[in-house]
Amino acid sequence: MNKKPLIGIAIFIVLIVAIVFFKNFTNSDGSISLKNLTTVYVATGGGKEDFLADKDINKILQKKYKLNVVYDTWSNGKTILLPLIRESVGLGDQSIVNQISDGKSFTIYSKGVSKYDALFTSDQRFYDYYKLSPNKDLDESDRYTVKNGGLTLNTPIVIYSWGKVVDALINEEIVTNQDGVYYITDMNKLIDYILENKKWSDIGLNNLYGNINIASTDPVSSSPGATYYGLLLSILSGGQVTDDNIDENLVKLKEFYIKSGYMNNTPADLFERYLKTGMGGEPMIVDYEKSMIDFANSSEDAFNQVKDDIRILYPTPTIWNSHCFAVFTDTGEKLYSALNDPEISQIAWEKYGFRTGVTGGNYDVSNIGVSVPQTISSTVSSLKMDTYNRLIDYLKNN
Repeated sequence: MNKKPLIGIAIFIVLIVAIVFFKNFTNSDGSISLKNLTTVYVATGGGKEDFLADKDINKILQKKYKLNVVYDTWSNGKTILLPLIRESVGLGDQSIVNQISDGKSFTIYSKGVSKYDALFTSDQRFYDYYKLSPNKDLDESDRYTVKNGGLTLNTPIVIYSWGKVVDALINEEIVTNQDGVYYITDMNKLIDYILENKKWSDIGLNNLYGNINIASTDPVSSSPGATYYGLLLSILSGGQVTDDNIDENLVKLKEFYIKSGYMNNTPADLFERYLKTGMGGEPMIVDYEKSMIDFANSSEDAFNQVKDDIRILYPTPTIWNSHCFAVFTDTGEKLYSALNDPEISQIAWEKYGFRTGVTGGNYDVSNIGVSVPQTISSTVSSLKMDTYNRLIDYLKNN
């Protein structure tokens, strides 16, 4: 029997199926048509914008999970105080947006409002706090029931510095080099140096002027700064903040805060200043581990110019900045599962420096170009919301 006609018919059928698929399920640019996808609405905290907009990640979500994800930008604090509806941030039903502008009140239970399927915070304390009942005495808004969720993207707090500075800190027995990775093994000593007004010249850095300092974003107005000061409070408290030790350590932190001087409000501005002004401008800054990996991938030429002198210091212990996902609906559950996809986790690490999973994962760090540990093992737990509020209020008002 001649098989050529059969093969020709099979090829013809495959072509017809392909044409029908691309006509009905894809757009002119080859992307999947949104009409064939389930749209997921997510209220989203900052710090992961590039990751969420990544074309490869969105292709995986669309093709593999049939999801079209709409991420609306929210500040962490507003997720507590405002109704978590799209109209609260000027989206959704414009007639409701206009009524809100005119002073009318809406809740997540109001008719016609655009609800969310999930919340993606950029700080674990807000995720933990959202799961509690709203405190009406503080005018907190009604909340969705959190059906599922947890830690999704993680990055530890680190301190960025320069070769000569780190060499001096090693001589002071503050920093230790372990298998090519630099750890601040005596954070209390470094904190004492700052509180005692020690100068850079006191540790042999005669070309640096002024007192030893670690630049950070403002903890009063910045989530990264608050996380860092939460770490400092934990360290000063011996790893356990209690009613018996918090008051004396808040006094020390206030002094530390005053000595820190001018503070940027965003980590991106501080990190850019660190790179542009070098050791003379910013000898040490606080930021996230992910910032250097993101920089290395997005600005390869600029990274190659500075990578040999850059040092990443890991406080012992450090603290995770954890982006947590809270599920409200079955659709939100689908996205939560999809974000744990191995392909997405790999992109999260290799391109954006996010460690994924509860423990931050175990990654191949050999191709990054700077010394990064395979795992992060020495950490303290995130403080609860009331402790952070007490810390921030003390810094702001005393």
